[in-house]
Amino acid sequence: MRYVLAMSAPPLFIIIGAPAAGKSSTGRAVAERFPRSLHIPVDDLRDMVRSGLSLPSPEWKPEFRRQLSLARLSAVDMARRYRRAGFTVVVDDFIDPGGLAEYNQAFAKGRVVKICLRPDRAAAVARNAARATNDDERAYLEEGIMVTYAEIEAQAAQLESDGWVFVDNTHLAIEETAEKITAMV
Repeated sequence: MRYVLAMSAPPLFIIIGAPAAGKSSTGRAVAERFPRSLHIPVDDLRDMVRSGLSLPSPEWKPEFRRQLSLARLSAVDMARRYRRAGFTVVVDDFIDPGGLAEYNQAFAKGRVVKICLRPDRAAAVARNAARATNDDERAYLEEGIMVTYAEIEAQAAQLESDGWVFVDNTHLAIEETAEKITAMV
């Protein structure tokens, strides 16, 4: 189903979650439901760094945080520009110990649907195993799943207070998850 909204107020969706939670697939599916939309995977912005890329690790190094903040601020700038042009925008990202300050501050007002995809850990680990290309990648992402789930649990009350909605997509197909999210506008 495609949604048609007034040009003056296109929605903005921010979808967060752990690795293998379905953020990018769901983000694409949500964006495809609108006649004019943009999907911004923050990981893709981070991957544009050709030299000096800092990767996530359990230590959350200062350089990684700096680069993540740059990517998020770039996503915010893009989202604002495209929304002003009448596009529905979907941003997908993950949570870190610093929280989601860039989004909470930039989009404190207006039509923003903030979603935290939260399949059970076993489902995320299984999805990761199915998509990883080798054992090193599988282990790295599985560690990321565990660290991210710990952050989501540690910040759950604050996320809810900030208006984030938790969606358990353990047993939902991508299209079912997208339908559930778009029904929130």
